[in-house]
Formats: sequence, C-alpha cells, structure tokens
Amino acid sequence: MRVRRITAFLVIFAGLASGGDKGFSPPAAAHAKTYPAFESHDDEKVSIAVDPYDRPPHASVFHVNYRENGFLVLRLIISNDGGKPLMLDSLKINYITGHRDKLDPATTNDVIRRLSHPSRPDTRPQVRLPIPPHKSHTAISKETTEEIQSAIFVNVPVTPHSTNSGFLFFDVQDIDDPKAGAHIYVSGIKAGAQQLFFFDIPLDQAPAPLPSPQGPDRQPQR
Repeated sequence: MRVRRITAFLVIFAGLASGGDKGFSPPAAAHAKTYPAFESHDDEKVSIAVDPYDRPPHASVFHVNYRENGFLVLRLIISNDGGKPLMLDSLKINYITGHRDKLDPATTNDVIRRLSHPSRPDTRPQVRLPIPPHKSHTAISKETTEEIQSAIFVNVPVTPHSTNSGFLFFDVQDIDDPKAGAHIYVSGIKAGAQQLFFFDIPLDQAPAPLPSPQGPDRQPQR
C-alpha cells in the first residue's frame, strides 16, 4: 500500500513539474557513479554525487548567473540500486567550507530574496530634496522565479533502480574560493525503516567545467 502511495505521488509530482517547467531544461542526470565527485555505499546499494554548475558550460543551463549573485550551485544526484524506495523526509544536507563552517542549502525564498535585493556598492550620492521614495527591492521576472522553483532539489522518494536529482544553492557570497577544501555532507536517508550511513563528498574531486567558447551572455539577474 505504501509503495502505491509513493508511486502515485511521484506521478503527480512529475506532472506538476513538467507542466510548470517551460524554460528550464537541464540535461538528464546519469547514474551517480559516473560523476567525478561521488560516494557509493555498495552494501546499501546507494550512490550520491555532486556536480558543480557554477561555470560554463554547465552554468549556461540557467539564464541567471547565480555565482555573480553570491550562490554556489551544485547538482545533487542520488542513485538507488536497491530494492526499497529511499525516503528523504529526514534528509539533511550541509556544505562544509574549507574553514569548517557549516552551511545549509538556501530555500527558494532565500534565492528569490537575494535576487530581489542585489548587493550595491557603498556609494554616497548627492542628496536632493525632496527625497524620492526608496525602492526596497528589484522585481525579478516570472521566468527567473519558475527557473528557481523547477531547479531546486525536492525531497521526493527515490524509487528502486532509479536516479533522482535537483539543484542546491549555497550562499557563499563572502567566500573567495568556495570549493577549496570543501565537502558536502548528506545524512538522514532511509531505505524502508533502515537509516543509511552518512555520505561525505569532497568538492575537490569535482573538476571545474571548461569555459564555453560561445556561451550566451547572461546578466547577474533579471
């Protein structure tokens, strides 16, 4: 009965995702073991990989340059080679910096809020009276909002012999080289009632994508 509920939920979720995702179209995710930065638990039949999307050509799937807005974007790939669905209700993901700081993934609202309030240089323009109304934020396009909602990782079950993926946005605005010495810590995954051992994936294993010779011009935000 539980498997039927999971299957029905995935069908509904897939329909909603495909219906709302008209512009964002990342490449299909391969098995986690095919990526440079991965960890596999062969006894538990689960593999997890992270794939950076902070530079071309990978970053070109987005129409927003999230790195220029202070985010490191990573694709999380979870492959289930076992016979039980992986439950992600208690999934915990942390980005551990090279200085051992622990960061949680940004939420959809966090990303939208950052794009709506981009950092501005500390300038002191001449004050003229009367003072015009202060604009508290910059509106972002519907396309950008839908892109974020479509991309961000969702904790849906990973059915047996399948792979799920989604994107994680980490706020690294104050970190010069966010991938140096950093790693991703993943815990809280269950196969049935059994909780799996944690995954620890160094980002140093993930090589930077090669520059795209004719990548599209993208603004910091729209």
